[in-house]
Order: sequence, then C-alpha cells, then structure tokens
Amino acid sequence: MAIFSKSNVPQFSMDVYQNEYLPEGGREVNAIVTVTSTGGGTIGTAVGAPHLYSAGQGPSAAVAIMVDCSGSMDYPPTKMRNARDATAAAIDTLRDGVHFAVIDGTHVAKEVYPGAGRLAVADATTREQAKQALRKLSAGGGTAIGTWLKLADRLLSSADVAIRHGILLTDGRNEHESPEELRAALDACSGRFTCDARGVGTDWVVKEVTGIASALLGTADIVADPAGLAADFTQMMETAMGKEVADVALRVWTPVGTTIKFVKQVAPTVEELTDRRTESGPRSGDYPTGSWGDESRDYHVCVEVPVAELGREMLAARVSLVTPQPDGSVHNLGSQGLVRAVWTDDMVASTSINPQVAHYTGQAELAQAIQQGLDLRKAGDIDGATAKLGRAVQLASASGNADTAKLLAKVVDVVDAAAGTVRLKAKVAEADEMTLETRSTKTVRVKK
Repeated sequence: MAIFSKSNVPQFSMDVYQNEYLPEGGREVNAIVTVTSTGGGTIGTAVGAPHLYSAGQGPSAAVAIMVDCSGSMDYPPTKMRNARDATAAAIDTLRDGVHFAVIDGTHVAKEVYPGAGRLAVADATTREQAKQALRKLSAGGGTAIGTWLKLADRLLSSADVAIRHGILLTDGRNEHESPEELRAALDACSGRFTCDARGVGTDWVVKEVTGIASALLGTADIVADPAGLAADFTQMMETAMGKEVADVALRVWTPVGTTIKFVKQVAPTVEELTDRRTESGPRSGDYPTGSWGDESRDYHVCVEVPVAELGREMLAARVSLVTPQPDGSVHNLGSQGLVRAVWTDDMVASTSINPQVAHYTGQAELAQAIQQGLDLRKAGDIDGATAKLGRAVQLASASGNADTAKLLAKVVDVVDAAAGTVRLKAKVAEADEMTLETRSTKTVRVKK
C-alpha cells in the first residue's frame, strides 16, 4: 500500500462574492462561489481509499476512447486516417498503469482493444499493441451513440479505479437510434463516468454532442478540420490524466423557509445544475461537478429567503464540497462558503450589484442569446435572430469576452458593438456557425 504525504493531497478552497445587503422586503440573495483545487498528487489517504492510488502516479484511472467508424468517416478518406492518428496520440499520452480500451462505434459498438470485455493497463507494450489494433478501424455502418456509451460504461466499471473517463468522437447525426434511446443511455451512464465529446467536420448535430458532454459533465468542442484531431485528443487526454478527485459534489444547505432558485456553474462554461440536485439530508442537497484536477471554477447560487425586519442578519446558505466513499458515506473536502443576508435601509448598500454576480449574470445571458439567435436564424426569423445576436455582441463586448466576440463576427457584421447593432451575414460558413454554437457556453473569468 502506498503512503502519501499531506502535500500530495489536493487542497480545496472556497471564496464567496456577494452583496449581502437587502432592502426592506427584499428576498433574493445572489452569490458567486469560487472553488479552487491546488497542489494535487493523490487524495488517497484523505478520502480513505489508498488502494485506489499508485505511488508517484496520481490516482488510478480508466479511460475508454470511442471512435466513430460509420460510413461517413470515409468522406473524405483523410477523416478516418486522422481519427486513427488522434487515437494513437491519445494512447501515447496515457500514464503508465492507467486502464484503457478503444471502442469502434457504428450502429453497434465493438471492442477494438484489448477485447473480451477487459481493459488493458497502459505500458510500452500495450500502447504499441493498441496502436497496431487501430489499423483495423475502417468506415462502414450507421451511428447509434447510446450503444457506444453503454459499452464504455461496462468496460470502465470493470476496474476498481478512482477516475473513470470517456472520450467520444463523432462526425455525423445519431441516426440509428431514437433521441429517447440516447437519453436513456446518458441517464444510465450519468454519475458513472465523465465524458468529453468532439464533433469532427460539419455533418454532426451540435445539440447532440453538447448534450452528451453536459449529461456526463465533460467538455464539448468542434474540430472542423480533421487535421486538428491529434492535437485536440492529446490535450483532452492530458487534462483527463490531470484529474485527481472524482465525483465531487457541491453540497448546499439552506435554513427553514429558504428556497433555492438555481445553482449553475458559470465558469469556465455555463452549466445548469439546478435539476441535478440529489437530497443529502434535511434542507441539504448535492449538485454534481464531476472530476477535478488543479483548477478553479465559479458557481452562481441564488436563494430566496423569508422576509425579515430591518437590521436582521441570517445565514442564507452554506456551501461545502463532498465526495462519496466506497462504504456509502461521504468525505467532506474541508472547504466551506457562507452566503449571508442582511436587511438594511441604506439604499446605496442594498441596491449595489456585486461585480462578480453582474459579470456572470451577463455571461449566462450571452450564452442564451447566442443559442436563441442561431435557432431563430435557422428558423428563418431574420429580425428575431438579428436582435438576439446583436444583444450577444453587446454582452461579449461589455464583458471582454474576446473569443466569443470573434466567433460572433463570423456570423454577423458588427455595426456598433457597444449598442449591439448588427446585420446578419448573407453567407456564413457552416463550420463558423457550428463553432459559435458549440462554444457559446464558454465564459471569461471576472477580472478580480
């Protein structure tokens, strides 16, 4: 059994940004909770599961790579070759000792390597064997992504590991199963492994790919040019190898009479968590955040408190971090954030909006405006699309979200960014529109 020093254990910290002052009769309390994990290595001793951690290597992990091998991957033929090269690059990035498998995805899911319902353990020999096996990958057949995910789940769950992760590549629509079948597969896999999803080319459906990543708490992106796949797969695998703590939940406790209006992640992307709550005790619920490495994320917590008289103070919510244990209990990761409410007749105090809250409220509106604008554009509502995308340009400009502003400028001609005056471009490259839609939820951090 490996012994770990205290310095190897990731340390979580939490900061709360809010204006706690409410006017007379005020009930809505908003706070941005920043969670930061630093100094990772392993958390084996801290969470009471040292058998899941190997000395000097970080936590034990299992990864399943799902490669679309449907017929459309042959158009152009370079696409399949790029997918094989990207998968090989990802395999090269695996740490020694990590369990892994490669899945061939069509209208059915097949094991490419190692086969027989097993996972391989990464070392020089198995990496080379896996890369040889990739040569068997060829395009032909349909697309039923739910079957790929279910096979990945079966393989990943066969290993007694701390971190379970999937990487999924598709180039087309999920035509060989119903949306309900895909949803059922996602529901079955949710909480069992995280998954990054990528769409290559421009013949796939953005809402399918982003829906997969969202349900499985991973990232989604477009790789418009298949030549970019190897670099993207390498980076995805490096990030996956940096994850150190799995299944972290934001636990929010509220006092009697207080209602949670919403909980959402607002950085690095906007992710709605409100409906994913699981009850964890009296007036306490857990919101899933997935796996963590050395990183920082921001969450917007909004609660409605009972009306109180002027001068009264109350704790509106207490936020902590927990991760499940093999025996069914949870381990508290040690950091805590308090959200307060104070009623005052000082109009200046009670009407000022906290800069963090204002910034992320704008970022969430920006994501929504882009998605609504693109949907209206597809539906042929030019006026509606112009208004929404104009608002998006205005928000991106005001918040300093330069990446999103650049993507918007490929879909609209910007007349006046500050005023949100735009004209829809007559011709828009499909890759540009899909990139804007896929990355619409990416936010910029507030400047502290």
